[in-house]
Amino acid sequence: MDELELIEEIRRRFGTEASDRIKKGIGDDAAVLLPSRGLLLLTTDIMVENLHFDLSFMSPRDIGFKLVARNVSDIFAMAGEPEFMLLDLCLPQQLLLSHQKRTVHEFVEALFDGIEEGLKRYSVILIGGDLSTSPGKIYLSATLTGSSERPVFRSGARPGDLIYVTGTLGDSSCGLEILKRTITSRGGEVTVVKDTEIPSEIKKPLLKKALSPEPEPVHKKINKINAMIDISDGLAIDLWRLCRESAVGAVIYQDKIPISKEVREASRLLGLDPLSFALSGGEDYELLFTTENRVKEEGITEIGFIKEGDNLSIIDGSGIERPLKPEGYIHRWGQK
Repeated sequence: MDELELIEEIRRRFGTEASDRIKKGIGDDAAVLLPSRGLLLLTTDIMVENLHFDLSFMSPRDIGFKLVARNVSDIFAMAGEPEFMLLDLCLPQQLLLSHQKRTVHEFVEALFDGIEEGLKRYSVILIGGDLSTSPGKIYLSATLTGSSERPVFRSGARPGDLIYVTGTLGDSSCGLEILKRTITSRGGEVTVVKDTEIPSEIKKPLLKKALSPEPEPVHKKINKINAMIDISDGLAIDLWRLCRESAVGAVIYQDKIPISKEVREASRLLGLDPLSFALSGGEDYELLFTTENRVKEEGITEIGFIKEGDNLSIIDGSGIERPLKPEGYIHRWGQK
């Protein structure tokens, strides 16, 4: 499969979608769009093999879907509607996934299945992108556009606001821990490392959250959101980021953090702390927001409040307050 063949495959699969705002899509030097309704939102996200995904336990379909979902989550965090996507794809010249028995063509077909499923799930249209070979690893990047009449920023939190999160936290990182303990790849060969003995009814929803997260918007349900961020790197560090932009502090209650029964049971069997998954696990792609109004919606949980100052703290079940460290996933450079 060469570049021209791959472009034709992309045009065949994604070039038939129509929108009254697209004047020119796939096939030219740049896409041409009519102005968006409301304010234009732009976000981009990179996925690197062995850093953001591991092919020993993640299928190409999962990778494609997750690439779309990660970007959609950012648009939802701005109270926006996702619209159009640009895709950048870098593949090694010799791509043979021996542990999955896939050639480069088979990998791309499955990858596009996931991307197509994600685009349809969130009503997004692919309008172009770029292709390249890479020195060794697989690199993916997507740029997503969206629109919003009233975008919500991280900087809008005020003392007295209540803090809310959607869904449950820690599911994705707990699912990833199960995958890491179960499967590894050495030289392209998959081996079972350890039987975690976790029942399938406990394991299944956690693995789904880790492999194929499905972010949902919240701005249509809530009258007035003051500040918002998606939880991609962990509750603690993403709350810290929101508070930093708003120049405020925060208090959260340990007992109020929504942790699923699956995470609690899997953590018990793994001998790990479920709170650690919820606070610093990351990749839940749930939404954290603040508002002065009480929210009574299913699937949305009040976990604390915004205060003056710049420090974060957490109150445990005994009423003891301690500092909340901004722990979570952070990229680092210059380290061996």
